[in-house]
Parts: sequence; structure tokens; C-alpha cells
Amino acid sequence: MKRFFVILVAVMLMCGASAAMEVIEVQSEYVPSPAKVSVALPAGYDTCGIKDVRYPVVYMLNGHGGDHTTWGKIADLDSLATEYGVIIVCPAGLDSWYWNSPVVPAMRMEDYIIKELVPWIDGRYRTRASREGRAVTGLSMGGHGGLWLGLRHPDLFANAGSTSGGVDIRPFPKHWNIPSLLGSYDKSRDLWDSHTVINLVPGIRPGYVNIIFDCGTEDFFYEVNNNMHRELDRYGIPHTYLTSPGAHNPAYWRRSIVTQLQFFRSHFYCD
Repeated sequence: MKRFFVILVAVMLMCGASAAMEVIEVQSEYVPSPAKVSVALPAGYDTCGIKDVRYPVVYMLNGHGGDHTTWGKIADLDSLATEYGVIIVCPAGLDSWYWNSPVVPAMRMEDYIIKELVPWIDGRYRTRASREGRAVTGLSMGGHGGLWLGLRHPDLFANAGSTSGGVDIRPFPKHWNIPSLLGSYDKSRDLWDSHTVINLVPGIRPGYVNIIFDCGTEDFFYEVNNNMHRELDRYGIPHTYLTSPGAHNPAYWRRSIVTQLQFFRSHFYCD
């Protein structure tokens, strides 16, 4: 498989074809519709006689206050899609934390991504439509979403990640509109407990999902990521956890996403 990936990239480079970024709209019954999504395609997707090739998909989720354009402002997604031989999909997170809100019936982001977006992407593009051909990750709120979706839906995602993720929301009871989605922490602690990534760890099947997450040492989410790492170790869950100097900002995410894509590629195109 690795040899095939090298040949594929070589063909795309020889053809000199341009990568393509699309903005699409997906009709939804679970979130405000139409839902906007940015899609980056690898160079050569529609040219060079390789139109039968199917590509892995990396879903990259934005943070609070962002949208489907956030990742494209941080990194050159077209180039990354080409370099790593993947389709990159960036849905608008709508400040949802990527749950189905038990308080706001019109915000069912988890259902939208799992039941509508993933099948829609597989139907429109030449994807490797299997769990082994999918990864989900994100930054900040989207880091929580990447692990939330990946660990709750291992039937769809064999690969899950987070960069600077809010992997435990409970130390931040008044931030990022979480109370409007779950209720106040004082009155709804059971919902906060059941909607935070770190509490998924006891139910993870060891080795079934390839997990990577990272956080900068100057990030306000650094300690909760350290706690997530310790919790995974406690339950014997294999994972990759990386830390390096950096804050909660685009400069850090621009570096970290490259490492995550390298990790995902090693599982997409393994020997």
C-alpha cells in the first residue's frame, strides 16, 4: 500500500495538476440548513488518468467562534491534501461542541456529521468509504469534537485526533457557550459528565481506534490534555500524545496538523 501511495503522488506531480478547494452546502434536518462545508481535493483528483483512485478522508473540525473556513486560514489545505493523498473535509461547527445538545433540540451536530455529512461525502467524492479510510480531528472545541466523534463512532472512524482540544470541559463551567448547550454546571453536572471526552476512556476498546492528540505547553488546555493522557494510560489504551512549546493559536496548529496528517497517513497507507 505504501508503494501505491508513492506512485500516486508521483503521478500527480508529473501531471502538474492543481489541487481544488470547494465550498459545498449540505441540506440537514439536524442543524441549521444548508450547512456549509469546505472540501480540499488532492491535485490530480480529476485529471491524469487516475479517476478510479479512491482517497482517504480527514474530517478537520474548527474551534469555537470559527466556521468551515477556519482551517483554510491556518494552513494551505490544498497542498496538504496533495502531499498526504487525502480529501480534507471541514464542516462548520456552529459552536456546537460537536454533540447533540440535550438542551437545544435544533443543534444535533453529532447526528448531522455521522448520519448526513459522512454518507454525503462518500456519495459525492471518490472516498475510501470504510472506517480504515477515515480520520477525524480538530482544534480546540474541534479537538474535543474529533475525539468525541471518533471514540463514540469507531464503526465509522479508525483514526481520531485532537490538537489543543478541550478534552475535559468541566474545569471551564462558564466558557464558550457550553452552559447554553448543556445547562449550567451547578444544575446539570450529570450532563457535563456525560458530554466530556475524558469520561469516554473507560469504554474504549484498546487498539481499535488509532488515537493522536497534542497540546502546547503554554495552552490553557494543557493540563486537561495531560489528564487525558494519564487516563488513557490508566486504562491501557494505546495512543500518541505529544507536547511542545506553544500556545492556543494558529502558529501552533499550523505545525501540529502536519504531525497529525503524517500519523493518519501511516495508518491509511500502511505496509
